[in-house]
Amino acid sequence: MIIVLKRTSTIEEQRELIGRIESMGLTVKDAGSEHHGVLGLIGDTTKIDITQLEAHHIVEKVMKVQEPYKLASRTFQPMDSVINVDGHLIGGGNLTIIGGPCSVESEDQIMTIARAVKKSGAHILRGGAFKPRTSPYSFQGLGEEGLKLLRKAKEETGLPIITEAMSTEEFDIVEEYADIIQIGARNMQNFALLKKAGQAKKPICLKRGMSATIEELLMSAEYIMAEGNQQVILCERGIRTFEKYTRNTLDLATVSAIKELSHLPIIIDPSHATGKWKLVEPMSRAAVAIGADGLMIEVHNDPENALCDGQQSLKPEKFTSLIEAVGKIHAVV
Repeated sequence: MIIVLKRTSTIEEQRELIGRIESMGLTVKDAGSEHHGVLGLIGDTTKIDITQLEAHHIVEKVMKVQEPYKLASRTFQPMDSVINVDGHLIGGGNLTIIGGPCSVESEDQIMTIARAVKKSGAHILRGGAFKPRTSPYSFQGLGEEGLKLLRKAKEETGLPIITEAMSTEEFDIVEEYADIIQIGARNMQNFALLKKAGQAKKPICLKRGMSATIEELLMSAEYIMAEGNQQVILCERGIRTFEKYTRNTLDLATVSAIKELSHLPIIIDPSHATGKWKLVEPMSRAAVAIGADGLMIEVHNDPENALCDGQQSLKPEKFTSLIEAVGKIHAVV
């Protein structure tokens, strides 16, 4: 439920109204701006008598949020959310470039790539320490040692770190090292993990599940936000269809849909979406043209010998070319 306040209402009057609503067991979130006073009500709003609320002298109007996701809804918060990561802003018209390897393999590998993506103009370094793999025999990541190497790369380059947490058991240690915690596609509906992420103090990058609808993605974001963490970044990484040429099918319409339905920023992962390095730059250009808030690109200095997803990783010089291309498109858009 949304309450739009009259412009003439005072802080004291607003506090009195908020106190009255909270006494009913509801949570009140200030979703307004400098021009409009808006209160969002979370909880069992059937306790609210809308006619009485509309009769309050500082209430302009009351609206019900029809979407099942409330906190993530554009109706609930009309203004775009902007996530601050070590001084870099994600959303709000900014274009964020995230680059790095699928997995941290060694100190030499991650340091070489970190220096390269920094030089190319990336804002954030990605790298997996815990890797969910289709095969149990595939490389599963270096674990905490990988996190330590990511921290070392940050100390040298200054790039914030995004890395994945696969379970509630390892979440705390990932939060200790990461600047952004990624929830992967396979865990999009791991509700225990989502609730844990909602209690974190770090931003969460939530990837769309392989067969998830847009509404299901936003409902998963709602799980995180309902626990108190409003710092959610959505990520489209392709969905599973009948097509076999690409690894997944990149659903760029998701960007426009999310912009209409939600205030949360959304980035695109064309590496996992296509599974082919030659398709990464064209899809990146398209993503920026349609209004994506950022790109997550896999970069490797030796993709032919990568332990994970080498076929979809760009070499540093290709990554530089990509950044130059999408920068021009973003400037026009």
